[in-house]
Amino acid sequence: MVLKIQGVEIQIEGKGSDTLVMLHGWPDTLALWNDTVQALSDTHQCVRFTLPAFDAHAPMQAKSLVEMVSFIHEVVITVSPQKPVTLVLHDWGCVFGYEYAAQHPERVKRIVAVDVGDHNSHALLSSWTTKAKWGVFSYQIWLAVAWQIARWFKSPGKSVANRMTRYMAQALRCPSPLADMHSGMNSPYAMKWMGSLGGFDNAANVLKLLPLARPMLYVYGRRKPFMFHSPEWLEKITAHPGSLVEAFDTGHWVMSAKPEQFTALLKEWLAAT
Repeated sequence: MVLKIQGVEIQIEGKGSDTLVMLHGWPDTLALWNDTVQALSDTHQCVRFTLPAFDAHAPMQAKSLVEMVSFIHEVVITVSPQKPVTLVLHDWGCVFGYEYAAQHPERVKRIVAVDVGDHNSHALLSSWTTKAKWGVFSYQIWLAVAWQIARWFKSPGKSVANRMTRYMAQALRCPSPLADMHSGMNSPYAMKWMGSLGGFDNAANVLKLLPLARPMLYVYGRRKPFMFHSPEWLEKITAHPGSLVEAFDTGHWVMSAKPEQFTALLKEWLAAT
């Protein structure tokens, strides 16, 4: 079944009593969750969509953090009006999903988060070496600049910005099809580094709020030049009853690199919690 909310197509598969709302990140679409939905739709209602402004075939204005949380809330209360949902998150989907959970804790039963943890904590910044800090800044500012080029120089700018986006996606070994990637997906980086669309300054400090708030499964890939979580993040999650941390021998896109192992872990954890 497909619904349309605020112009975004919401795909609903499965008829289980437990609802999973899946949020992807950069530079992906709802297709990131294909293997996950196939494995879980026999026991869960799986809800997914391509983030607003990420769909190359349905261009729309990028949303601010406030607008994105409001949009996610409309999706959640539409697909599961009576019961809280489980958020299944990756990359920027983690950032937006964490903020939603912080603002609407009564609507979130548990969280599955992949490869992005306490993105805005001092502990994470302190855990990075100078080389790691430069690595994070260099690829993210490149993408933020690409978004601004497309924004200010319109059609000719978009062509350059799209090439910049795809170049970086290839450099980072993103598994999604290059044809689906475009500079409109880069808005979160401009929000982070340039304060565009209101930025993230008012986002909840997830290290303080989330790891002890509800059961959480945190999955991350070990084969990366730097982590997107601090040691404190892992410690807090493992200390919470029912929560679990699992490291995979993969890069950032765990669910694409090890789909069978990832979905088996997900099934087991969801059944236990």
